[in-house]
Amino acid sequence: MNRDLTTGNITKSLLWFAFPIMLGNLLQQFYNVADTIIVGQFLGKEALAAVGSSYTLMTFLTSILLGLCMGSGVAFSICYGRKEMNKLRSDIFLSFCMIGGITILITVLVFTGLEVILQLLQVPSDIYGTMREYLWVIFWGIAATFFYNFFASLLRAAGNSTVPLLFLGISAALNIGLDLLFVIVFKKGVGGAAAATVLSQYISGIGILIYTWVWFPELRVDKRAMKWRWRVLKEIFHLSFLTCMQQSVMNFGILMVQGLVNSFGSAVMAAFSAAVKIDSFAYMPVQDFGNAFSTFVAQNYGAGKKERIQEGVRGAVRTSFLFSTAVSIVVFVFARPLMMIFVKPYETEILQVGVNYLRIEGSFYCLIGFLFLLYGYFRAVTRPGISLVLTVISLGIRVVLAYVLSSVSTFGVNGIWAAVPIGWMFADIVGYIYYRKYSGRNPVNEK
Repeated sequence: MNRDLTTGNITKSLLWFAFPIMLGNLLQQFYNVADTIIVGQFLGKEALAAVGSSYTLMTFLTSILLGLCMGSGVAFSICYGRKEMNKLRSDIFLSFCMIGGITILITVLVFTGLEVILQLLQVPSDIYGTMREYLWVIFWGIAATFFYNFFASLLRAAGNSTVPLLFLGISAALNIGLDLLFVIVFKKGVGGAAAATVLSQYISGIGILIYTWVWFPELRVDKRAMKWRWRVLKEIFHLSFLTCMQQSVMNFGILMVQGLVNSFGSAVMAAFSAAVKIDSFAYMPVQDFGNAFSTFVAQNYGAGKKERIQEGVRGAVRTSFLFSTAVSIVVFVFARPLMMIFVKPYETEILQVGVNYLRIEGSFYCLIGFLFLLYGYFRAVTRPGISLVLTVISLGIRVVLAYVLSSVSTFGVNGIWAAVPIGWMFADIVGYIYYRKYSGRNPVNEK
């Protein structure tokens, strides 16, 4: 179902549009989480640490493609809001070629630089081989990530958030089934878990490509659209590149923290690996709500409806705050049972480190909820550079404080966790100042 977000009740339309995105990305988390649960329970803590650390790296790599697709999605949404279908098809062609080429480049680079990557991550010797085996297989799924996120962004730009959810549901179920088959039945170890993830990713990526081509003829690229329009490509690149930078900087900062975490040993690595999965699940809905909000703003920006955008901002802030607060309470109260999904009860050190992580960071999800709304807003009004600035502030403070606080004996590893909400808070303050200044002007009329 396609939704025109430029008409109707704002909160209701936004929630109906956002819900499939939230559910879909929660399912997408199962790709790595299923690996983590099965690996942690059946292959031990060393394998858990290897797979978990790989997740952080893969999140960084895929964030590059995700950012490019999200930036292109803004261009698609603006065209859709203006009903400029010919330009939309041209944008689709140019974006696909640009991001597809970058996908090939990334794939080549990670395979040729695998040993260097492992060294930079300070991977301990006891899990070096295991992590290398996992990454060698999981890297083959980078192209599948591009296919899925590109066409999911395209469909969402047209107001359809349901179809991407359906493909992810099928793929997530397949991933879990193949994980159990390859790891438990065939005894393929972490390589089998990675293969299950890659095969499932290609099911969703190629499936949504075919579906879009068959069922959405208005989005098909014809020969007239297959032209190199350098001005249009420059516009798309501006949106996509800065959004890509914002996404990749965000995850690169996390990757830098991963190296610090690794220096505390395999027990802390395993705790972090498990806790970060729970953390991702916990704030993923508000992140997806921010992305849905971005589509709402972009469509109305294209349609020239400034007042509707401002009303949407107020409703989105209320919704994000209420949801984030509820999730924070759940994570704080049930931190230990949540950790035990991934970790066996006798692994007391791992459990305690993970519980501390969840209770320190999880108490402040409302801050990251607001930050995702700010990212979405500035991206949608063609100011992705501001989102990048906020990300640099958030991650810069987080990384610096993580190294400083963790070096103090009073804090230790807990200093890494405490640095996260502090970074969110400073970025929120700066973002709000930017918003007050920018919304006082008329962004709708700025072409």
